[in-house]
Amino acid sequence: MEHLDQLRNALPETARDIKLNLQSVLQPGTLSAEQAWGTAIATAMATRQPDLVEAVLADAKAHAGEAAIADAQAAAALMGMNNVYYRFRHMIGKDVYSQKPARLRMGWIGKPAGSKADFELYCLAVSAINGCEACVRAHESVVLEGGLTDEHVHDAVRIAAVMNAAAVAIG
Repeated sequence: MEHLDQLRNALPETARDIKLNLQSVLQPGTLSAEQAWGTAIATAMATRQPDLVEAVLADAKAHAGEAAIADAQAAAALMGMNNVYYRFRHMIGKDVYSQKPARLRMGWIGKPAGSKADFELYCLAVSAINGCEACVRAHESVVLEGGLTDEHVHDAVRIAAVMNAAAVAIG
């Protein structure tokens, strides 16, 4: 975690808790290394903080394969689109919009490069950052149906929360 450690060490003392959390959330646990780092990539990208994205991507290469990295990048991009669209439909609450087809391309969702459950986990974590309740619920359901557990979901959302906080602390 050389690059992320450098970024972490550069955070101000007011972000001491975030420094510690950045160090701990990516440690081995419920999530495999690929799941943790895929989630970190996707959620760092969702924060739109270039230094964080660069550090996470640089370090992730030692922990995640090409498929997980590609899926994480695709999840961030697709949720950047879907979270806006579906959050709008959910917030407005009118049948006239929910009955219309989205007509938005999202083929990667149906055929990710790696594990479908892992890809959905990345989508869930990005959706949590983007605040799309409908997407969070939908992806959580697919993750659990795909064989992952509520512990996987919980740990992925913890990574999302810390990545978001790190982006805020970086400024």
